[in-house]
Amino acid sequence: MERIGHWLGVLFGYLFLALALLVTAETLARKLFNVSLQGADELGGYCLAVGSSLAFSVALIERSHIRIDLLQQRLPGVLQALLNWLAVVSIACFGGLLAWVGYGIISETVAFRSTAPTPWATPLIYPQGLWYAALLVFALLALVLAARASWLLVRGRWRELNSEFQPKGAMEELAEEIDDVQRR
Repeated sequence: MERIGHWLGVLFGYLFLALALLVTAETLARKLFNVSLQGADELGGYCLAVGSSLAFSVALIERSHIRIDLLQQRLPGVLQALLNWLAVVSIACFGGLLAWVGYGIISETVAFRSTAPTPWATPLIYPQGLWYAALLVFALLALVLAARASWLLVRGRWRELNSEFQPKGAMEELAEEIDDVQRR
C-alpha cells in the first residue's frame, strides 16, 4: 500500500508542477507580450479535480484523513478498534458513493457528448475520465482497507487493527518527519 501511495503522490506532484509551469508561462506571456495562452484556467480546474481525487487515496494510505481522536486515545483497546473499523468502513462507503455519483456524471457526459464551454471546447470525457479513474482508485483502496479492517475485527486482532488504522499521533508524525529529513 505504501508503494501505491508513493506513486500516487509522485503523480500528484508532477501534475501540479506542470500546472505551475503552465500558469507561470501564461503570466509571463500576458505581462511581457500581452498574449494569452488560453486555457490555463481550464487545465487548472481539471488538474484540481484529478489532483484532489489522487490526494484522497494518498491521505487514506498514509492515515492522514482528519479525525478527532482526543477521546478515542483514552478508551479501551477494543473500543478503539471498533471506532477505527467504523472510520475505515465509513470512508469506504463514502468512496463507493463518490464512484456511484461519478459514474452518473460520466454517463451523462458520454450520452450528451459534452464539451467544455471554453475556447478549446474540450470533450469532457477526457478530463472527467481521468477524474473518475482517480475516484475509482480511491474507492477500491478504501474497499480493500475496509475488508482488511473487517477481517482483523472478526479475528479479534484489536491491537493490529489499531496499529494499522488509528490516526497518526504527534510522535509518529514527528518520527516520520525526522526520517524524511535524514533521508534527504
